[in-house]
Amino acid sequence: MSRALDWPALMRAGMQGLRLTPDAFWALTPAEFQMMLGEPGQAAPLLSDGLEALMAAWPDKPKEVRDE
Repeated sequence: MSRALDWPALMRAGMQGLRLTPDAFWALTPAEFQMMLGEPGQAAPLLSDGLEALMAAWPDKPKEVRDE
């Protein structure tokens, strides 16, 4: 038998803890919300160092176009 979700606690975590707007909270998938909360077993949130490394490895534009 599955346990019922504690919606008030989830809403507090999303809207007070993460400071999401109600629209943003309700638009999240359960996986996205888990990731933002840092649930055990989930990938850690991407911090600025990780984002910079990703952007350097996978630029949006080819190198010759970015230098202009």
